[in-house]
Amino acid sequence: MATVNIIVGSVYGNAESVAESVQTFLSSEGIEAEVFTDADVSDITDASGVLVITSTTGQGDIPPNLEMTFDELRTQFPLLGQKPFAVAALGDSSYGESFCGAGKQWQELLTELQGNPVAAMLEVDAMETLEPENDVIEWLKGFASKLA
Repeated sequence: MATVNIIVGSVYGNAESVAESVQTFLSSEGIEAEVFTDADVSDITDASGVLVITSTTGQGDIPPNLEMTFDELRTQFPLLGQKPFAVAALGDSSYGESFCGAGKQWQELLTELQGNPVAAMLEVDAMETLEPENDVIEWLKGFASKLA
């Protein structure tokens, strides 16, 4: 069975909580999924499909738990051969230009690596929602099977 690897970038645990809810949802849809909070490049290159769920920190930066993975992926530049992926970015629009900056960086890199984006990146605004897992799951309903 194909497995979707959920790559999580989280500072305070919110994105990780969303990822766990998403994993439960995907399982209920018959899609095997594994959550990675300390991902390696191989967790992306070896996956059948990749779902990045990340918050943004600082001035649009990638959370510390994913910085090294992102940098290694960018340095090694392994082409993904149209591997399906999607990115859900959690942010706060009051931060202006840096809103969902980490998600935007992941979307750009995975596209440059010739991954196949199966959906437009989702931006979840903390100013508008208190339960980001609901927004992410609703978004996934339209294309979850394309990730596996």
